[in-house]
Amino acid sequence: MKLKTKKAAAKRFSFTATGKIKFKRTNKRHNLGSKSAARKLKLRSGGYVFSGDWQHVAECMPYGV
Repeated sequence: MKLKTKKAAAKRFSFTATGKIKFKRTNKRHNLGSKSAARKLKLRSGGYVFSGDWQHVAECMPYGV
């Protein structure tokens, strides 16, 4: 049988051409007035999944969506 992609993971993560998994930071959707400018600035940058979590995310996205 074909494996299904976990849609929650597909919305949060994406694969790069070299095979790394990247993500966007959370907490930048609403209530931004109470957050400092420095905090919002740091939330702009994305990041890469740590090696300890890589296998779990990869299992949620078997076809590298």
